[in-house]
Amino acid sequence: MMQNVKINSYQFLVLVTLFSIGTSILIIPSVLATAAKQDAWIVAIFGTGIGLLVIWLFCTLAQWFPHLTFIQVTEKILGKWVGKAVSLLFVFMSFIYASSLLFYSGTFLNTHLMPNTPMAALNILMAIIIVMGVRLGLETIARSAEILILFFFVLFLFLVLFISPEVKFENVQPVYEAGTRTIVQSSLSFIEVTSVNAIVLLMIFPAFINKFKQAKKSFLIGNLIGGIVIIILTFLSVSVLGADNTAAEFYPSYELAKRINLGDFIQRIEALMAALWIIALYFKTTLYFYASVLGIAQILNLKDYRPLTIPLGMIVVVLSLVIYPNVVYQQNWNTTTGIFFSYSIGLFLPLLLVVVYAIRKKQLKKSPESSSV
Repeated sequence: MMQNVKINSYQFLVLVTLFSIGTSILIIPSVLATAAKQDAWIVAIFGTGIGLLVIWLFCTLAQWFPHLTFIQVTEKILGKWVGKAVSLLFVFMSFIYASSLLFYSGTFLNTHLMPNTPMAALNILMAIIIVMGVRLGLETIARSAEILILFFFVLFLFLVLFISPEVKFENVQPVYEAGTRTIVQSSLSFIEVTSVNAIVLLMIFPAFINKFKQAKKSFLIGNLIGGIVIIILTFLSVSVLGADNTAAEFYPSYELAKRINLGDFIQRIEALMAALWIIALYFKTTLYFYASVLGIAQILNLKDYRPLTIPLGMIVVVLSLVIYPNVVYQQNWNTTTGIFFSYSIGLFLPLLLVVVYAIRKKQLKKSPESSSV
């Protein structure tokens, strides 16, 4: 047995919500405004809708093998060796993205909050907390997410209430000027970050969740809540800062928090915005790291994944410092190689598994389903 952990569907909903928000909270408004200008918020609405279809695809795949993680499902449908080879790609994706998010957090903290602290030190500190979380197990991660999501939404409501007096509706006019084609194309990066990459959650769902039907709803609702948070932030960024400023800023929602000024009394609360982002980013990185560590353990048929956490944690830190030479390279990588990589593993792979399963259905039904997780 790998572990006998189970989390409830509410805890899973919290994890899905934080995963969907993750990096998007600071970066996505800028990415969308670059392509769709003042219609960035429409792209976010469209992307959220399409993203729910992607999550529905994951749920469909998961319900055929309710006791298996994604790695075990892949091996079962594609056969042992092809399954292991494909699983390695999946683990590689989770691992690279864990390093990538560590780079994000280090760059952000280094640029805005702690300019005199070396980025290596910031990344090592963040990685230590991530490794601790993964070593303590899924139940601990889920419980801490339950507590921190309350802080997250209180801070988020503060931001929305305090910035709403600054909204200028002329900044979002004329509406739908970008046209359907631009909106569909721009939504690809939004769907990738919020929904397609959520394939890593199939390492938890449904194998480690006690009620499948409720968990399926949690997966969809969590993704929807995450989408709504990003839609609100994108709308606020464009309507307060203007489309051009939103596109020019690397962290537009952080700029939003700087603009808050209530009667010259409540000012400069952007550190709270940073706390919002660190919470969402921490859980997203932890889930990526958990998926990659557990995935490697299952590919190698290990009894326990914990011995892998510290060596892999060290590799993640090193990778996070060398993965992108600079922010411009990272932005370019995200819109080219990254998006292709995510869609290959997060959309085409599950579609392939569905097709192969449909062809081999009778044969797979005869073989006894391994219920050991």
